[in-house]
Amino acid sequence: MDLELDELTVVTDGQSLVRGLSLQVPDGKVLGLVGPNGSGKSTALRCVYRALRPSSGTVRVGERDLTRLPLRDSARTVAAMTQDGGVDFDFTVEEVVALGRAPHLRGNQALSGRERALCARMMDRLDIGHLAHRGVLTLSGGERQRVLLARALVQEPQILVLDEPTNHLDIRHQVDLLSLLRGSGLTVLVVLHDLNLAAAACDRLGVLSQGRLVASGTPEAVLTPQLVGDVFGVTASVVPHPLTGDPQLLYSLNSAR
Repeated sequence: MDLELDELTVVTDGQSLVRGLSLQVPDGKVLGLVGPNGSGKSTALRCVYRALRPSSGTVRVGERDLTRLPLRDSARTVAAMTQDGGVDFDFTVEEVVALGRAPHLRGNQALSGRERALCARMMDRLDIGHLAHRGVLTLSGGERQRVLLARALVQEPQILVLDEPTNHLDIRHQVDLLSLLRGSGLTVLVVLHDLNLAAAACDRLGVLSQGRLVASGTPEAVLTPQLVGDVFGVTASVVPHPLTGDPQLLYSLNSAR
């Protein structure tokens, strides 16, 4: 399912956090949002998973205005893994993952056999099956991240929205998570801070600065030394990855402008 942000603007307390943002994520593609802290990335994502209503502009899923969908329907269509999506109560891992099925259930309806198998399969895929009966408050930050992603995936959405999903993950699980996104077949909008991981994992990138879209396109087209210097304030060399050809940035610790 296509995702479109059409002239999205968010104004809070007189401050424009997002300004006229227009982006399209085609069905089954991964688009990464990158940019400095405070550039509006997370705010834009909140509009997509309906935690925030835009001041103007439209979020479309397929050809439908997201705000006109019943909440249950939008929850079945869009799943989110957020920075502040932690669990404050010591539910077990399998209980938290099963919460992803909530938009598909009525009242206290129990999970079907297919749904229990789906939860188990996704926990195994994210290397947390052995933690199924552990309380989430006993887990490391990286383990909790994988639990929250499993919860989003068992929702069986068509669109997946993720805000810094690689936080707290070791390099193996970062690569595994991003490989999963690339092979999921879902339409994915993801905020990433690591530009090299973004270049490897995303079909397209959108670069935000001070709430505005300053560049969009393939990683090869977007990640130029000029743009990285202008937007992020560092000097970088861009070289092709020796195995994949993806652009990779090399920084100097003395390169900050």
